[in-house]
Amino acid sequence: MIVARSVLLFLLAGLCEIGGGYLVWQWWRNGAHWSLGALGAAVLVLYGVVPTYQPAPFGRAYAAYGGWFVVLSLAWGWAVDGAGALLCLLGVAVMMYAPR
Repeated sequence: MIVARSVLLFLLAGLCEIGGGYLVWQWWRNGAHWSLGALGAAVLVLYGVVPTYQPAPFGRAYAAYGGWFVVLSLAWGWAVDGAGALLCLLGVAVMMYAPR
């Protein structure tokens, strides 16, 4: 139960961070109505609050969230903008498997 709750919190935090940033981007860069930017800012504030419900201490929770953010941002880029993730995955392969 604790793991499932933690995973849901990571997913919610990721959606708040990426979704809030996306809404601000739409307002600032693409000329959307200011209310979209305000909504994005509110969602980004939620991103700051959601991780506080994680059972782990701050450093551990945010370090683990970094991995979730990479996965979620690649999924968002693929789903929303059609961006690929091949270069990122090549970087992972270098980090993991390149001879030292």
